[in-house]
Amino acid sequence: MHSHQDKTLSMFTETTSQQLFTHLYEACNILRGPVNQDEYKSYVIPILFFKRVSDVYDEETQSLLDLTGDKEFAALPENHRFRIPDGCHWDDLRNVTTDIGKSIAAAMTEIERENPETLRGIFSSFDDAKWTDKTKLTDSRLKDLIEHMSKIKVGNKNYSSDVMGDSYEYLIKKFADLSKRNAGEFYTPREIVKLLIMLLSPQENETVYDPACGTGGMLIEAIHHIRNITSAYGKIYGQENNLATSSIARMNLFLHGANDFHITQGDTLRNPQFFEGARLQTFDCVVANPPFALRNWGAEIFSTDIYGRNLWGCPSESNGDFAWLQHMAASMSPVKGRCAVILPQGVLFRGGRDGEIRRNLVESGKLECIISLAGGVFYSTGVSACVIFLRNTKAESHHGRVCMIDASGIFTPQRAQNIMTEDDVKKVFSLYENYRDVPELCRIVPFSEIRGKNYTLAVNNYVAKVEEASLMPDEIRRNYFDAFDSAMSAENVMKELLTEGGYLHED
Repeated sequence: MHSHQDKTLSMFTETTSQQLFTHLYEACNILRGPVNQDEYKSYVIPILFFKRVSDVYDEETQSLLDLTGDKEFAALPENHRFRIPDGCHWDDLRNVTTDIGKSIAAAMTEIERENPETLRGIFSSFDDAKWTDKTKLTDSRLKDLIEHMSKIKVGNKNYSSDVMGDSYEYLIKKFADLSKRNAGEFYTPREIVKLLIMLLSPQENETVYDPACGTGGMLIEAIHHIRNITSAYGKIYGQENNLATSSIARMNLFLHGANDFHITQGDTLRNPQFFEGARLQTFDCVVANPPFALRNWGAEIFSTDIYGRNLWGCPSESNGDFAWLQHMAASMSPVKGRCAVILPQGVLFRGGRDGEIRRNLVESGKLECIISLAGGVFYSTGVSACVIFLRNTKAESHHGRVCMIDASGIFTPQRAQNIMTEDDVKKVFSLYENYRDVPELCRIVPFSEIRGKNYTLAVNNYVAKVEEASLMPDEIRRNYFDAFDSAMSAENVMKELLTEGGYLHED
């Protein structure tokens, strides 16, 4: 490890994570040229996880040797979290000098085969990674990549799960930055993730489910909120349609220290994966940022859904937004169940079938809060989004009412993109937590008013902006000339001072 990195080990987690991320991301410079930047993640993420598996295996072996001195006992498969077949360890790879890509691909395949319950498909899902294509990756380039990654150890004793997980999150975000095309589905800004988890407030021994889990950010934040990873064991569930992204989510959970979780791959709307007998499995907390305005999502099946998810009606085939919301509502446990989802604001006011679904949603009594977010806070879309929060059991004082929050002005502008900072998120959450009217920001709206507005849920229909007093033309004209005279006077004073100081010479 570089001496600079050694120094960072004693510093704060954020700094250490940033240093580790920097080293990991430098691997992209080795790939730069033959590998397109959109493909970096398909090489760097699997090779990092391969190194991690090997380093953790070595740690486990050494701990057992220190304890027993018995090499055969230390090598027993049951003493290791992941099994590594002979010839497939990272150190074996370092000794290869020709056909290195072939050796990498073979080792990854064998590790998957030896760990079917935990690592099945975790490497092979990155099917755009062409390890054996020497026109793309020469032996010398791959050797450089392996030696670069060999400079650091990424076992549990080298970096805590928080540090390792945070650096992996930095890496995921960086790849999202490089790939705006599909970044919105790949990565949700972490402060917005925190807002959803704050609303849900998962507790120890509660289940958490994300039906469009992407790289697993929502599930990771839920574990952080619980503050005790062991209490989350077996309680974390996610489904993701993209095969490679579902593998990234699994790696994300592993690298954050989670051991027992359930991540499946498949089309959630057409083919949900979690059941209790013949019925959909239900969860205490359901959270997602599903793909916006999904087309051809399976309306023909949903209209007579065998799982009973068309609670409030079937959306059109051209837009699956309300299909996601209804799938999530049907996945809430009967009593404690709550759901937080990010959707485009169009769901709040679109007509046609959406209007009927909205009416049924309101009358269901589950709608707890709607938050309209600022534009530009998500990747790869200019669409303004909102958060919809449902509860199966609302507080008595919340019955017949909906908390409407206009957070469209609560953001921090940056050069490339608007963001929500932690302070922004806390401000929004406090509006919900305090549950009272705040001029221009929040209103507690009775159902009767929503009915009177034909069930539109557009927040700006309920949270009014205070109109500024208009000025008469004579007053506007007077203000203009006063400002003009003031500017001319200031310019004359400046000229006098510059002349007195010898910086300006009058003709």
